[in-house]
Amino acid sequence: MNLSLTVAGEELLLLPQKAVYWPRLQTLVVADIHFGKAASFRALGVPVPAGTTSANLAALDALLALHAVREVVFLGDFLHAKAAHAPATLAAMQAWRERHPGLGLALVCGNHDAHAGDPPAALGIEVVDEPWLVGPFAFCHHPDVLSPAYVMAGHVHPVFRLRSGWEGVRLPCFLMSKERLVLPSFGAFTGGHAVLPQPGERVFVTSGEAVLEVPDAAP
Repeated sequence: MNLSLTVAGEELLLLPQKAVYWPRLQTLVVADIHFGKAASFRALGVPVPAGTTSANLAALDALLALHAVREVVFLGDFLHAKAAHAPATLAAMQAWRERHPGLGLALVCGNHDAHAGDPPAALGIEVVDEPWLVGPFAFCHHPDVLSPAYVMAGHVHPVFRLRSGWEGVRLPCFLMSKERLVLPSFGAFTGGHAVLPQPGERVFVTSGEAVLEVPDAAP
């Protein structure tokens, strides 16, 4: 179940699949997809599971089937490292691109992109620097970018720990304040960083099926 919010005068949908949909411009926003992270680890001899690129592409396909999307904005860290340019990884991404030839794609450069290099030109991705201003929003990778526009960013991979008695569970979350909205990491095999909300910040956790606000999450 999506959660609808009005942010900077625009309706945004927080999606359980760890993304944001902006209906008016039919724009899907995802952060920190980290294509090729598992391949990068395996290139270093770390025996991690394969198939994360396919999982990421399938997750994008699922959202494209659910929503009318004209453009996807990636909030940085599109490729995890130079090793993500492995032929199998790039071939899977190219095949996905050819299934969606009319889809606009934009990448706001993140810290991993600076080391991994730009995506192949054949993917047709517009590469921009942060802050990238569109309407009332500043699309960024780093949440601390100063901008008069409302910032949407990634980088942190926020998760929140819900507690019930002695039990607890960590869930990906959206972290929202008056100035910015930080998205959870969209990618498979990317982990998360537990956040402690500050006064004035709101937390929206996702179970994968629904987005729910955590009341009184800040101390």
